[in-house]
Amino acid sequence: MPDKPQAMAWPPGIAPVAVVMISLNEGHNMEAVLDNLKGWAQEVFLVDSYSQDDTVEIALRHGVHVVQRRFRGFGDQWNFALRELPISAPWTMKLDPDERLSANLKANLCAAMRSGKAAGLSMERRLWLMGRELPVHQRLVRAWCTDKCRFTDIAVNEHPIVEGHIEYVAGVMEHHDSPDLDHWLEKQNRYTTAEAVIAFNNSALADTPRLFGSALQRRMWLKKNFYRVPFRYLLLFLYHWLWQGAWRTGWVGYAWARLRADVMRLIEYKVREMRLTGRLPVKRVYGPGRPDPRVPQYD
Repeated sequence: MPDKPQAMAWPPGIAPVAVVMISLNEGHNMEAVLDNLKGWAQEVFLVDSYSQDDTVEIALRHGVHVVQRRFRGFGDQWNFALRELPISAPWTMKLDPDERLSANLKANLCAAMRSGKAAGLSMERRLWLMGRELPVHQRLVRAWCTDKCRFTDIAVNEHPIVEGHIEYVAGVMEHHDSPDLDHWLEKQNRYTTAEAVIAFNNSALADTPRLFGSALQRRMWLKKNFYRVPFRYLLLFLYHWLWQGAWRTGWVGYAWARLRADVMRLIEYKVREMRLTGRLPVKRVYGPGRPDPRVPQYD
């Protein structure tokens, strides 16, 4: 489908990068993430999955290039974005609407992109929950030379596969994970269902599970064998609470560590339910809809 003209254009920033986001009802994040990118990103694109809030309105007001497409899975949506969006910047970056780039990270990314020494760039992401920074961090590949990346074609927990050398860039990407627990739990319900369907269908993981393989292959091995481990939920809680240091954030860290273990428990329970019933969960629409004109309406 040809692109339709949009009201205004994104004002190009100093970094030679196109930032790409995908969204569904991210209106609560759009102002902040776009303000964070203003003056830095050369281009900004959004692939929206038919949001019902003001996600698209805010993005268009800021000059973002927006397209809409039905969501079929994270890997599929990201591969569509990389394949079909009219990206002209020499670098492309994946960003989630709930993430923010620190000034230090922005400066270091610019320098690394201009040096031409790497095909991809990894960076540190730190987690925030309930307005508190947790001592929990991940190293993620989030930027690459345009046309040098594809994503694993899986429903959830997709991974970028970059052709060439990956270089680490210092600085922090903040991950503000949901505005409140109500939103977080609703999101985790969808996530755990997607993971349970993958397990029930015995679908391929992001990479071949190997205990002595790459970092990603080791993660897939742990993921595949987690449900065979005795006392797994206690051990997982202690891993998050003690090893990752969530205890340093007090009650918020304790709650986060418990919730992370509960997410894995929900995946197991949903898989067991599917095996007992022999069917996948039925997709449902929650909340009120539009009035039906065939019946009387009352205030």
